[in-house]
Amino acid sequence: MATGAASVSVNVNFRSFRLSPPAKNYSLSPTNSSLVWESTPLQTFCEPAQADRLKLLTFNIQVGIQASAFHHYLINSWQHVLPSKRRTESLRQVADVVRNFDLVALQEVDGGSFRSNFVNQVEQLANFADMPYWYQQLNRNLGPLAQHSNGVLSRIEPMKIEEHKLPGRLPGRGAISLTLSRDGVSIRFVLMHLALGKRCQSMQLGYVRELIGDHPHVVLMGDMNTHLDFILSKSPLRDVPLQAVGGELRTYPSWAPQRGLDHILVSQQIPIKRVGVLDIPLTDHLPVAVEIEWPKGLQKTP
Repeated sequence: MATGAASVSVNVNFRSFRLSPPAKNYSLSPTNSSLVWESTPLQTFCEPAQADRLKLLTFNIQVGIQASAFHHYLINSWQHVLPSKRRTESLRQVADVVRNFDLVALQEVDGGSFRSNFVNQVEQLANFADMPYWYQQLNRNLGPLAQHSNGVLSRIEPMKIEEHKLPGRLPGRGAISLTLSRDGVSIRFVLMHLALGKRCQSMQLGYVRELIGDHPHVVLMGDMNTHLDFILSKSPLRDVPLQAVGGELRTYPSWAPQRGLDHILVSQQIPIKRVGVLDIPLTDHLPVAVEIEWPKGLQKTP
């Protein structure tokens, strides 16, 4: 068990929801990786994954606030406090995307407060996208004003799920750790939203390093608020054999991506079949998508 912050084992919420309308046909933006197929449409992801594969997505949804220019931070700032009729439609659009994936890491979701009409957005997205398993991690509790959270949606029942409060100068950052297993081979996922400063990021990635230990099959997902080079060569994760999938995938700002802040990092033992940034400017971040193959081996589920 990692030290320096609180953790707790929890039960996964299970719901059976109705089907939503078909997904819209968005496309993947190209990257400098040979793993990425040119202009791969999201329609490619609409078919169920092969039995030996998993489709992963990480998405900072900014509590359902759409943005397509920097000045929208100002003119839409009221939506961080007050409810908006447009928020539900925005979340339906997000659901049209996430429904095509097996495991989804969500950042900047509201757990049910005045600004979201007291609706848990993780549960609402699970409902809209027909995802049977969901979990919400409350990181910053502002009572009826805001319930700042991370979330996870899954089509596969996790064997184990934990939530962790990440260390830092200010409270309010967290990570969700979960384990999926198939044929006795397990993958440990850590879904996170890191702080803005490098010093705090180093502390938080150090905590994540302790979490994953020596597990051979690891996937790290989330809005890490930093570039790939720092994570792989300058952070406490530099000794972990992670694949730099797709190189520096630019995800922010969504309307003119210049910075790679959102990542899915995969152990070298896990085969990667496809990776890219979805060209879907619904919020201020673009989502990152990766399709992996279940690793083969004798690693038994802990």
